[in-house]
Amino acid sequence: MIQTNPFAELATVISPVAMQAYIILMLLLVVGGTILDMLHKKSAQYFFENAKKAKKSAKRTVGVGEKGALAVKTIANEVLTSGEFANPRRRISHLFTMYGFILFVVTTATLIFAYPGTTEVPAMLPQLWHLGAAMLCFGGYWFWFFIRVDVSAEGHPWYRVVRADLFIVSLLTTATFALLWSGNQGSTIGWVFFALFIVSSTTLFGSVMWSKFAHMFFKPAAAFQKRVTKADGSRENLPADYDLTDPAVQAKFPDIPTYMGKVPPNMGLGIKREGSSHY
Repeated sequence: MIQTNPFAELATVISPVAMQAYIILMLLLVVGGTILDMLHKKSAQYFFENAKKAKKSAKRTVGVGEKGALAVKTIANEVLTSGEFANPRRRISHLFTMYGFILFVVTTATLIFAYPGTTEVPAMLPQLWHLGAAMLCFGGYWFWFFIRVDVSAEGHPWYRVVRADLFIVSLLTTATFALLWSGNQGSTIGWVFFALFIVSSTTLFGSVMWSKFAHMFFKPAAAFQKRVTKADGSRENLPADYDLTDPAVQAKFPDIPTYMGKVPPNMGLGIKREGSSHY
C-alpha cells in the first residue's frame, strides 16, 4: 500500500485536472480565510500598533543585522523546533503533528501536479505521503487523548468537542480518512473513506476564519516581535528581570531589603512547580 501512488487509481474516475483545481481552490481558501481572519479579529492592526508602541518606549535601536540574527533564532527555536513549549510531551506531539502535516501536504501536491494519474512515481513519494499522514495521526491523537488541557487538567472527557476543536478535529480526520482510503482503494468502503477524506480536508482548509489554522502564520511574527522588544529594552512595557540580590536593584527598590532581606530567597518555579494532575 505505502509503495503505491494513492491518486493513480483515483485518476481513472476523477481527472487530474479536477484534482489540481481542488488543490488550488484549497490554497485560495486558506489565503482568503487568513485575510478575513485578520480583518475580523484586527490581528494585523493590533500587531503593527503594538510594534509602534514598543518602538516609542525602546531604550536602544536594534539594527538590521541584529534583527536578522533574531529572525534566525526565531526560525530555529519557535518555528523549526517549537522551543516555546516547556512541556516536552507537548513539544514532541506538536513536532510530529507539524512535520507530518507539512510532509502530507507537500507530497500530496507533488503527486497530483508532478505525476498526475500515473503509477510511475519515485517510490519515496508515496512512502513519504503515508509517513506524513501517520506522523500527523500519531502527534494529533496523542495530543487529543492525553495532552489537551481540558482533558488532562480540567477533567473533561476526550469526546467533548467545542468550536475551538474545529482545527484539530478536521486535521485528524483528514489524515485518518486519507490512510483508510489508501488502504481500501477499489472497494465500496474505500470510496466512503475517500468521500470523508474530501469532506474533512475541505472543512480544514475552508474553515480558516473560524478555526485555529491562521495562528500558524501569526505565531512566528509574534515570537519575532517579542525578541525585538527584549533586545530594544521596551519589553512590551513589562518590568525587567532583576537580580534581587544586586545592591543597585535594592537601592532602586528599597522595599526589597525592607521586606525580603539583603539576600531574598529564591521564590521557586511558581506555577511550574507541579504538573496538572489534580483529576
